[in-house]
Amino acid sequence: MKSSDIRKAFLDYFFSKGHERVKSSSLIPRNDPTLLFTNAGMVQFKSVFLGEEKRLYTRAATCQKCLRAGGKHNDLENVGHTARHHTFFEMLGNFSFGNYFKKDAIIFAWELLTECFKLPKDKLWVSVFEEDDEAAELWKEFAGIAAGKIVRLGAKDNFWQMGDTGPCGPCSEIIIDQGEHVGCGKPECKVGCDCDRFLELWNLVFMQYNRDESGTLTPLPKPSIDTGMGLERVSAVLQKKLNNFDTDLFSPIISTIESCANISYGRKPESDTSMRVIADHIRAIGFLIADGLMPSNEGRGYVLRRIIRRASRHAKLLGISEPVLYKFIEPLSDVMSGLYPELIEEKERTSKVLRFEEERFSRTLEQGIKIIDEIIAKTKNAGLKLVPGDEIFKLYDTYGFPLDLARDIATDNGLILDEDGFHREMEMQRERARASWVGEEDAVASIYRELLSETGGTEFVGYETMQSDSVVRAILKDGKVIKEALKDEDVEIFMDKTPFYGESGGQAGDTGEIASDGFRAVVKDTKKVLEGLHSHIIRIKEGRLRVWDKVYCSVDVHKRNATMRNHTATHLLQASLRSIVGEHVKQAGSLVAPDRLRFDFTHFFPLGNNEIEEIEDMVNQKILENLNVDTTTMDIKDAIVSGATALFGEKYGETVRVINIHAFSSELCGGTHCKTTGEIGSFVVVSEGSVASGIRRIEALTGAAALGHFRREEHELRKISEILKTDTPSEKIEKLIAEIKETEKEIERLKSRAASESSASLINKARDINGIKVISYRIDGLEKKDLRVLADNLKEKLGSGVIVLASTRDGDAAILSMVTKDLTDKIKAGAILKDVAHIAGGRGGGKPEMAEGGTKEIDKLDKALEAVYDIIKKAVS
Repeated sequence: MKSSDIRKAFLDYFFSKGHERVKSSSLIPRNDPTLLFTNAGMVQFKSVFLGEEKRLYTRAATCQKCLRAGGKHNDLENVGHTARHHTFFEMLGNFSFGNYFKKDAIIFAWELLTECFKLPKDKLWVSVFEEDDEAAELWKEFAGIAAGKIVRLGAKDNFWQMGDTGPCGPCSEIIIDQGEHVGCGKPECKVGCDCDRFLELWNLVFMQYNRDESGTLTPLPKPSIDTGMGLERVSAVLQKKLNNFDTDLFSPIISTIESCANISYGRKPESDTSMRVIADHIRAIGFLIADGLMPSNEGRGYVLRRIIRRASRHAKLLGISEPVLYKFIEPLSDVMSGLYPELIEEKERTSKVLRFEEERFSRTLEQGIKIIDEIIAKTKNAGLKLVPGDEIFKLYDTYGFPLDLARDIATDNGLILDEDGFHREMEMQRERARASWVGEEDAVASIYRELLSETGGTEFVGYETMQSDSVVRAILKDGKVIKEALKDEDVEIFMDKTPFYGESGGQAGDTGEIASDGFRAVVKDTKKVLEGLHSHIIRIKEGRLRVWDKVYCSVDVHKRNATMRNHTATHLLQASLRSIVGEHVKQAGSLVAPDRLRFDFTHFFPLGNNEIEEIEDMVNQKILENLNVDTTTMDIKDAIVSGATALFGEKYGETVRVINIHAFSSELCGGTHCKTTGEIGSFVVVSEGSVASGIRRIEALTGAAALGHFRREEHELRKISEILKTDTPSEKIEKLIAEIKETEKEIERLKSRAASESSASLINKARDINGIKVISYRIDGLEKKDLRVLADNLKEKLGSGVIVLASTRDGDAAILSMVTKDLTDKIKAGAILKDVAHIAGGRGGGKPEMAEGGTKEIDKLDKALEAVYDIIKKAVS
């Protein structure tokens, strides 16, 4: 049975049982700072299970993209060495949100496995939580499983919880016995053994309790179901394979790797491992980039970069020296694009990103090898046998230098790598990463969740109006609920309805005023803290404010209109970029504020001046055409089918707003916009640059801000023209620059002649110290490079000797020492300079033949130069 058929059969079966087919969410979780990546099917339903969100359905089935390669769940280092570990995998799951419970979950699972997938009943076992008598009885009654095949396990294996507190419950796993020939062969082998004989197929979680902070379990009013079955595992079982990598999910990719490496899979364990690593990692890479993630040096992007570099390293172990990973995107798309069309849509961009990253990694490896050679040399010189693990970790963390390569280099040099130290540093970094991802946002959000539940949320009326009569339903100060706020206090307030747009989707929050009889407050910012809940950050200017007070809200119209101009212009900008630069351009972040707009996008090279002008021309042309900006609310599926651009991985509701700019741009967007493009006035790009590898940033202005920019530039140009007394300043500046360059050349020629003449006179000032000619002299007004020229001239004329020169300029003194090569076995320029600089209250150093330094204590300089003769005398005596 093909994996695509298994996927389809699973979803079709649950659809026939009244479940909504729900599309996989992005690998990048939205609005959940506790997770690095989506690692289970229930992640997109977390807010539903917590009661924060309601869907139009109470039964759902998904095939969810999952990734475990960072944070708490990290299988990266095991991949390739086992039959089952993966970074990317697909989780088949069915869910009930207070609809059906244990009985139906058990019946559905048993029927699908035994009747649809035709798995032999006599080979199936189940595990239950040791205290869950109900589940054990249901398995016997509705699946006919013998009591001897129902295994009771403890909380470690069979009790699931979302966190330290919250929904939790016992779980039950369906297990298949693959036969004695698969297992460890030990007489005590049984369910729970680490070998592959008893393979866990499907986990059914019975979410029936709520755990409070004291650990007490309370039954939930509406128990729910969350199940998960790995597609890779069930495919291996149904295709009669003992290794997931032998299934049709991986074989086309491995076949392409074989061709590129000219090595057959199954020939050698080492090359097999590398092929499995690449085949696994290319799936993670392809899906992450298709979901909009770019390689970087922090957070999720850092994990992606590590995965790419690990795959690239294994390609090199197969003897492939050129970039090759991009070639494996094609077979990945062939296998997976049926359910995931984004792989086809993003194929070209993904290939470009991969090629760019591989080329970059090749240069990184060269740098890393130089550094590890230095570490090895230092270890040997110290007479040690153990290469420090912390230094190797720094190399790994900074350059992505592979541990196995570091180990090989150490072994080749007769040394041992301190892997315990390396792994200690690795664990410390993981702890830091966990701490950063569990973040303050989630802790703070708990008070907002309570307010949402108690107040019923905020109705946003700001699309239609910029004023409203509202009721204050809650006041927060320093994260705590209060009943009253007084003059000059800064507080957060929550109202039944608001015209103030809450910061979200890259658009800044509105500002303005709220007032009532005897009361006035300035709204400094507005934030959308949860879906359906707006927080207004205010400062009270007059009177006092109490919960349930009626207030009149008024948005700052000038700032809102400026923000709308910038937001609509951002849509025009994105459409223009895709038209001019290429369809690979994807939004990677944005800021829409009253004073400016910022747009981050995926692209590998700087935009040329001609491209920027072309983009400006296209945006301004659409402004001049005064196109209608239409807003439509529609079902998310219909919006995507209509061709509207969605920010990949963004969490959208069942219904969405589509902003359509006639025949030019169509985007899903919850922000505020102009009625027509003509309202924007004008558009100008003020900067374009890189913010990360493969991410460019454009900053631009519209309306009055753009006009102000043009005026400033015009004033500056007029001022330059007046100073230069010309109507063609660029020509005059070019002429002046040419004259300056010629003058500088003449100055250098004069300096060189002066240095030569000075050196002739200074030779006569040389003293003989124990047979060595020594010149120590101060000549002010010279730059460092001029001091070096003079010293070189003296050295050439002196033939053999020691030179120490100093020069003061702009309150600093430069000091230089030179020793001719014939004397460096007795006298070192670096040692001389160190002593001289110390006497002068400065510092410096260098090599045996030449050293430089300096001081700010000018008054000590002459004494230090006079001390040179004694320093030489001591050095040679």
